[in-house]
Amino acid sequence: MRTAEIKRKTNETDIALKLNLDGKGVSKIDSGCGFLDHMLTLFSRHSGFDLELKCIGDTYVDYHHTTEDIGIALGDAFADAIGDKKGIVRYGDSITPMDESLIMSAVDISGRSFLNFSLEIPTQKVGDFDTELVQEFWLGFVRRAQITLHILQFAGTNSHHIIEGAFKSVAKSLGKAASIDPKHADEIPSTKGML
Repeated sequence: MRTAEIKRKTNETDIALKLNLDGKGVSKIDSGCGFLDHMLTLFSRHSGFDLELKCIGDTYVDYHHTTEDIGIALGDAFADAIGDKKGIVRYGDSITPMDESLIMSAVDISGRSFLNFSLEIPTQKVGDFDTELVQEFWLGFVRRAQITLHILQFAGTNSHHIIEGAFKSVAKSLGKAASIDPKHADEIPSTKGML
């Protein structure tokens, strides 16, 4: 089983996170932010990754440190769990509708960190969650997971739907990319011989 357990403690957040890439999409999430809990729960479900998370953060300030640091911790866990990347499919993509929104994502588990974030979120907040933090979450994740991630919006007018569509789409793309290719289970998916 490809699993990882991360504990990350700073002056701003205290995070305990467990990730199982070969799970069934079961989650137990307590981030201290209801909207982020919702996004991470559906991320787990649609990726097929089991995810446990407990975060105590300085949410009396806002959700910035909590959101960014959870992205970092999840990225660290993903990198640990994926290991040497032997046998993985490596690439994954998904075009995902969420009511009026339509989001495409594409992933390369390349060992190179890059984020193309092309969402046009019309409101500054969903509930008490600052929508600009969606990009901060994915930046933190990508930098630590060392993946290439593109998130593009083709349609959408509702901020909640756009963000939810993005989390679902990335989850599906990551689930595909991290899956084991049975025809090449003992090989690194690169002509260089390493990723």
